[in-house]
Formats: sequence, structure tokens, C-alpha cells
Amino acid sequence: MDEAFLDLEAIDVELDEELLEAVNEKAFTDHRDNRDAAIRDLLDEWLKRKDE
Repeated sequence: MDEAFLDLEAIDVELDEELLEAVNEKAFTDHRDNRDAAIRDLLDEWLKRKDE
């Protein structure tokens, strides 16, 4: 991973309808409707799969 971007304070991402639905479902079922926590979990899962 390019470490030059690790000091960014914020990023913008666009989510398609399917991914947005996955975020909302995970937020509701696993994080008491906390969308930020759901996004962090999904990003962590994606990064772990990418490393494999």
C-alpha cells in the first residue's frame, strides 16, 4: 500500500446501489444502525481479501 495517502484527513467515495444496500444492512444488523462502523468493517474485510 502506498503510505503517502495515510495522512489524509478525509476521502470521498461513490457507492453504487448494491454496495450502499450492503452498508445499510450491515449497519442495521451488526452495529445498531451505525453506518460509519459498518463502512469500517466492510473496508477492513475488503483490505484483508486484497492482501490474500
